[in-house]
Amino acid sequence: MSSDDLDRRIGARIRSLRQARGLTLDGLAEAAGVSRAMLSRVERGESSPTAQLLGRVCGGLDTTLSALFAEAEGPSGPLSRRAGQKTWRDPASGYLRRNVSPAGTGSPVDLVEVEFPPGATVAFENQRLAGMEQYVWVLDGTLDMGTGDETFRLEAGDCLFMRLDLPTRFHNPTERPVRYAVILNRAGGRP
Repeated sequence: MSSDDLDRRIGARIRSLRQARGLTLDGLAEAAGVSRAMLSRVERGESSPTAQLLGRVCGGLDTTLSALFAEAEGPSGPLSRRAGQKTWRDPASGYLRRNVSPAGTGSPVDLVEVEFPPGATVAFENQRLAGMEQYVWVLDGTLDMGTGDETFRLEAGDCLFMRLDLPTRFHNPTERPVRYAVILNRAGGRP
């Protein structure tokens, strides 16, 4: 699937979710903290939105980036073969995101593999995603992971748990790509 096709499918999915929630374009723009014009361009598939922009829109829709991509990618089933796993590249940071989880299973858990370029940084507000949790498991390389006011340096094999009710920041401080897995639990809220 070309990036233009994926942008159109993501835009259509955002419009569908917005309408299902009874939100106007202005209402979602306000809830997400983005301009109405930008949101309109994204919904029409005329813009390649950044991860930060999509994170804000997902917050306004009370969904996750993983869920948005999974639902925008098409057929579902219990098996997700690597050759069929869809990828998306953030136009701002250059990070490559691969949805690993099989789509349409009804599971509240999403698995994502990320290849993060040297020196890249992406930040998400996350305050609207209270009750959701994620693990970040570094497979290769070094990742500086900020959550709220804390920053953790993660090396290969390290795993960080966090709730998504604080801003998060991903940064590759090295001159090598870092590869990591994100395990997101949308059910969240452990006692």
